[in-house]
Formats: sequence, structure tokens, C-alpha cells
Amino acid sequence: MADLIVFGEDWGGLPSSTQHLISHLMKRHRVIWVNSIGMRSPQLSLRDIKRVFQKMMAMLRRTGKPAQTSSEQITPVIIHPKVLPFHRLKLVRQLNKRLLLKDINRAIDQEGFDKIILWLSLPTAVDLVGSLNEQASIYYCGDDFEGLDGVDHKMIKPLEQELAEKVDLILVVSKTLARKFTHPNTIILPHGVDYPLFSSPAAKPHDLPDSGPIAGFYGSISAWLETDLLVQSAIALPSWQFVFIGDIKTDISSLQALPNVHFLGAKPHNQLPSYIQHWNVAMLPFRNNKQIAACNPLKLREYLASGTPIASTSFPAAREYENLVAIQSPKEPFSRVILRANDQREEKANRQARVSTESWQHRATQLEALINHLSR
Repeated sequence: MADLIVFGEDWGGLPSSTQHLISHLMKRHRVIWVNSIGMRSPQLSLRDIKRVFQKMMAMLRRTGKPAQTSSEQITPVIIHPKVLPFHRLKLVRQLNKRLLLKDINRAIDQEGFDKIILWLSLPTAVDLVGSLNEQASIYYCGDDFEGLDGVDHKMIKPLEQELAEKVDLILVVSKTLARKFTHPNTIILPHGVDYPLFSSPAAKPHDLPDSGPIAGFYGSISAWLETDLLVQSAIALPSWQFVFIGDIKTDISSLQALPNVHFLGAKPHNQLPSYIQHWNVAMLPFRNNKQIAACNPLKLREYLASGTPIASTSFPAAREYENLVAIQSPKEPFSRVILRANDQREEKANRQARVSTESWQHRATQLEALINHLSR
């Protein structure tokens, strides 16, 4: 049975697709998880200074498994990487590689890893390919990094191209991302959903508005949201309450000025079903840009699993479910899309049934077959 070394985001935050998949694979595979090594150089901003401080404190921690919250929970060995976030510089890349290899090889020896599969979700980990005596390597591409907000695009593009040439398998989450690569072994593995979590009834949270129907969104409140469209919708539907859950990373002053718009902050992932199940409509109000064209948002399937009607702008991933999602047509006010979605309340069972076979467990079973083939 192959052991996995995974380069992903920081373990334990809001789970990404990598964390969902690896969590299921840990039932059969031992895992060393390397926390994020970043995809841009820090800037002189409060957010980046805070992030650098958090990373420096993490570097002082010893490699090991996080505390388990239950006897059934399986956790990976966590490595807090000691790296410099200046990946454009050749000397820095060489130093980072040496520092990473020291920590990873120590963990390999301690855990007795033998057959190793290297999993990379970040192009900045490219220098580790071929350096760990791995049987095979996988690049898991969950986003179009060339269009992703908060990424040094000029730095990432050549690193991703180099990585794509080195690995044995490329996994992508959408057809748009698959077209980026010429690698003969490129496979589409769409996102899944924690179906039991989102489909099981949950009690209404105390901080949701009590009056009027609710249109809600959760996730990063960033520049990819169509704030003008949302302002127009909130004004056009004064009896509706508009609720947003997530960290705020863009200017929302125009929305905050409206009396029927509410920002509730970030919530733990396992609490999200209790919110979405008590919305009348869940929104996907995304801009039309390169990032959204390539994305396969986790929340789309989570919305569907909850059974809540969905109002969405038009983008490829949403159009795959066009018979179950109210999708904005050209020049149509988004407020009208919200009302159309609200008229689809009786389709709850159909929405849930559509994704009941698209669970993370199902995706992990597909992934398990690919890993077994690579490790032969």
C-alpha cells in the first residue's frame, strides 16, 4: 500500500478539495502533510504581516500529528515548512528544497514510509519532484492559478508548466482546466460533496434574520463576487434579507450601506448546513472572468446537497446543473433570477438526488484506483 506525501493548504482550515480527498484516503494510506509554502511574496499589508507571523510561529512547532478529537478520527503527520516566500529566486528555491527535504526525510524515517506517492496541489513545490525516491507524482490542479486572486501569476505560470512536465499524472477538476495541459495522462476528477453533512436536517442558527425570505452566500467574500449585481438585487427586493458568511477580502461598503444586507463572518465548515438549509435561495453571484470559467466551486454541490434553491450567474460549472439551478440569462436582473429560484422549492428532492452519488467518498474511490495503478 502506497504512502502519501501531500503538499496542500494549511491542514485544519476550511477544507479544500485536497483535504476532503486525502481525509478519505487516510483510512488506507499513511500521510505526511506539508502545510502551505505559499504562492506569492508577502507585501507590506496587515494581512500579510499577520500571515508571516502565523507561519513563523508554526515553524517553531515540531513535526507530528495534531491532537485527535475522537477515537475514530485519523490525522496525518503535519510538517510546518521552514521556507522563504520568494520563489522567483533560484537560490531561495535551492535553500527551500534543502530545508524541506530535511524535515520530510526525517518524517519518512520516523514513520517508516516505503512506497511513496507525491501529491502536489501547489506549483511552488515543483522542486521536490524526483527528490524523495517516490514511485510516482501527481499534480492536483484545483484552480486556474493564472487567474486566481492573491497569487503571483508571473511566478506561478512557469512553475506550473515545469511541474506539469515532471509529474506522472495530472488531475484537474474541470474541462476548462484540462485544456491547459498537453500531458497525455491528464484526468478530470470533479469535486465531490460531504453529502451526509449537507443533506441531514440542522437547526436554524440564532444569528439569521427572523423576518422575510433569505438569499444567502458563503465563502470568501472576494473580488470575484459581482457586488454591483448584489447591490441592485438587494435594492430591488427590499423585503428579502441578504446574508453573507465568510472572510471579507474586498470592498463591500456599497452592500454594508443597505439595511437588508447582513455579514455574519466566517463559520466552521460543519456549521454551514444549518445556515444554508434555512435560506430560501442560495446564491452564486460570480463575475465572468478567467478564474470563474475554470472553477468548480465546492459550494455548488453543497448547495445542491442541502436541497436549497440556487440562483447563479452563468459559468461552466453551474451550467452542468442547468436543469436544477436558476441561471442568469443575458441582461436579466439577478433579482429576477433569485425569484425564479425561489419558485423551484418543490425540486428539493431532485437537487439532492443529483449529487447523492457525487460524494467525496465516491471521488476518493476513483482516486484510490488511480493511485493503486501508479504504485504497481
